[in-house]
Amino acid sequence: MGTKGRSSPRIVCCAIPIARAAGKILVVTSRKRPDYWVLPKGGWEPSDVQLEAAASREALEEAGVRGTITRYVITIPTPSTTYHFYELDVAGLDQEWLESNERRREWVDYAEAVRRLEWKSELAQGLKLSSLAPVRTR
Repeated sequence: MGTKGRSSPRIVCCAIPIARAAGKILVVTSRKRPDYWVLPKGGWEPSDVQLEAAASREALEEAGVRGTITRYVITIPTPSTTYHFYELDVAGLDQEWLESNERRREWVDYAEAVRRLEWKSELAQGLKLSSLAPVRTR
């Protein structure tokens, strides 16, 4: 994709919306590729001030998710984009939201979420480092 004329990579904040009691993750369809699933994410804007605020805003805009950012997960740099991942514990879902006419959303378990995100390696990697990932035994 490139940096599109930017001298530095784009800053993208990504929410991992979690229903902890159910052990589920909310995924949404991509606007550019409606048959593909993504996590709510988007560019950081100066009005967001903090990266966590951008992740929370994107979750509300793209998935109608309201909740609390509870954990920083990881920052993944690529040549064109720097991704910042945050877990968001979902408190509620709006029935109508900014992009509700452009996206579908669905609760899935961890394994299914990883499967749906594999096409976008950064998203799958961020999810695999979340607290919902199975604990690896050494």
